[in-house]
Amino acid sequence: MHGGVMKPLRSLSGLIDFDCAARWGSFKLAARELHKTPAAVSLQVKQLEENVGFPLFVRHPRHISLTEKGQELAIATGRMLADLRAKVAALQRGDEEAVLRISTTHSFAIKWLVPRMHRFTKLYPELDIRIDSNDAPVDLQADSTDVAVRYGPVSDGDPTVLLRERLVPVYSPELLAPGQDALSLADLPQHSLLVVQSPEAWLQLLNENRALKGKYDFSRGYTHWGVLVQAAVAGQGVALVPYGIAFQDIESGALRQISCKSAPFANGYRFLVNPHKEHMLKVQRFREWMVAEMDALRATMERG
Repeated sequence: MHGGVMKPLRSLSGLIDFDCAARWGSFKLAARELHKTPAAVSLQVKQLEENVGFPLFVRHPRHISLTEKGQELAIATGRMLADLRAKVAALQRGDEEAVLRISTTHSFAIKWLVPRMHRFTKLYPELDIRIDSNDAPVDLQADSTDVAVRYGPVSDGDPTVLLRERLVPVYSPELLAPGQDALSLADLPQHSLLVVQSPEAWLQLLNENRALKGKYDFSRGYTHWGVLVQAAVAGQGVALVPYGIAFQDIESGALRQISCKSAPFANGYRFLVNPHKEHMLKVQRFREWMVAEMDALRATMERG
């Protein structure tokens, strides 16, 4: 740029053509989708390149490929246009208040939210529920998200906190020897102890219960709490898991809890809202329902 002055983007013209060409890797195929001539698409992209001040494509004799900056812009443009299309479609259908888009993590979606969702839809059958289970950080400004439930460190006094979790040791009844009624902490050296990422939480629990002296076999390799719970249900060992994620399996008898003192645990669930959707009835209803469900879960956790 001349004298280091940035050129402002004065026009969005060409972004749709660019997005289309980036997806197809071809002006010809993009032109077919857009019902234009390849020359018209190429010209729009050229004008966009002049506008932004850097090349977006490398033009080869038979194909085109994105430059590094072109690739970054293609990702941003793709997201922006997807949001825009979702908003236009919602406005066209007039269903902005009728569709609830929930973003949450894989484990929470599979092991907690989906098994309970019928209770919410029974209360509000007019709502069309869309659940996006994704462990990536959520963009709460995006039109494709109304609310998000996220797992991570929680602090007292934070109004977004739904529940502070508790880690509980659980096992499949299959692990019981003939005539054995239940497993206790004293039985743990005879079993694989399943962990997510590191045995630190197990060591804290054992320390809290003055049981650190045994020889323990820590098995690793689970990336999600939900997968860890499934491994315990399958009888692969004793797992230390968040109570909420194991709750359905504890209730059904597929898993049993080892009775012991809990170690302090700083993680839990937060209810986050797209600031543009805060006022919507669908969001308020879902928040109320989530708070009531979490209160019921907390009551069973404290009894346990």
